[in-house]
Amino acid sequence: MARAYPPYPVPSCHALVRQGNQILLVRRGRPPFEGYWSLPGGSVELGERVEEAVIREVREETGLSVAVSRFLGYADGIQHDSTGRVQYHHVILYFEAEVTGGELRAGDDASCVRWVPITEVRQLPVTDAVERCLRWSGRDGDAVGPVPFGIEYRQRADGT
Repeated sequence: MARAYPPYPVPSCHALVRQGNQILLVRRGRPPFEGYWSLPGGSVELGERVEEAVIREVREETGLSVAVSRFLGYADGIQHDSTGRVQYHHVILYFEAEVTGGELRAGDDASCVRWVPITEVRQLPVTDAVERCLRWSGRDGDAVGPVPFGIEYRQRADGT
């Protein structure tokens, strides 16, 4: 299915991967969010379980193997084009994960990947998912700036 102008929402999953006071970020190599730093992840493939998808996506984008430790929350990511048509619509599931192996390298649609100290996240152009997942995980959610692109997000049912 085409990513832009899909006929229905696309399920997606991303991981907040931590190592001490650092988090793993990837710089997006293509739309949406091309050039922005975000959490590793991507679309769920047909027949794939969500947890399998997040493990696969992290490995493809970063070279690292992870184990999912917990579900953090979800959001609807909807982006409209200049005419008002829905250009992207992802139903995004966020997880926290721990590294179990592998070697850090950028791959798939990530143009760069690196460990970033939480205190330095504000210095990068990041997607709002980074802040949201830091807050949901109980980490420093004040480390990041404004939401790019005017994406519509609805948060967890508990209002966080």
